[in-house]
Amino acid sequence: MNYFEVFGLDRKLGIDQAALQARFYELSRRWHPDYQHAAPPDEQARALEQSALVNAAYRALRDPIARIEYLIRLEEGRETKEGAAVKPQAPPELLEEIFELQEMLQDAKAGGLDQASRARLVAERDALAARQREESARLTGPLSARWDDAGPADRRQALDALKRSLATRAYLRTVIDDLNAALEETQEDHVPHHRH
Repeated sequence: MNYFEVFGLDRKLGIDQAALQARFYELSRRWHPDYQHAAPPDEQARALEQSALVNAAYRALRDPIARIEYLIRLEEGRETKEGAAVKPQAPPELLEEIFELQEMLQDAKAGGLDQASRARLVAERDALAARQREESARLTGPLSARWDDAGPADRRQALDALKRSLATRAYLRTVIDDLNAALEETQEDHVPHHRH
C-alpha cells in the first residue's frame, strides 16, 4: 500500500492539508498501539505496523516537497530515494553561471576576501536564495498542478519537469551552503582577536 492509498487519496500533489491532518488523527487513534493492548499478539503487531505506516505516510505527504519526491519514487517504482536510474541534472545555463561564481569564490579565498568581494558574494548568495524560493514556488505551484491535470499521455513530461525542478532546487541549495560556509570561514580569518 502506497502512502496516498493509506489516506485514501489519488496520486495528486494538490492535497487538502486540513483533511489530510484530520484523516491522520483518525488513523492514528485507530492503529495506536496503546489502544491495542487487549488484542491478540498478531493484531498488536499489525497495529504497530499500521501505526508506523500512517506516521511515515503523513510525514511524506504533509510537506509539499517531500510529497513530490515521494510521488517521483512511486512513479519510478522505487521504494527509497536511492536507486534512481538517471540522476536529474541542473540546467546547463545554471551550471555555467555557478561555475563562474565558484571560480570567483576560489580566487577570493586564495587571496582573501576584501570588502567588495565579500559584498559581491553575499549579494550572489542572496540572489541564489531568492531563485531557490522561486523554484520551490514553481515546483509546488504550476508544476504540481501540471502533474495533477496531466492525462496518461502527458504524465511522463510532467514528471520529468518535476524532477528537473527538484534538481535545480537541490543544486542551488548546495551552492548556497558552500557560499555560506566560505563566507563564514573567511569572516573568521578577518575578525580581529582581542586579548583581555
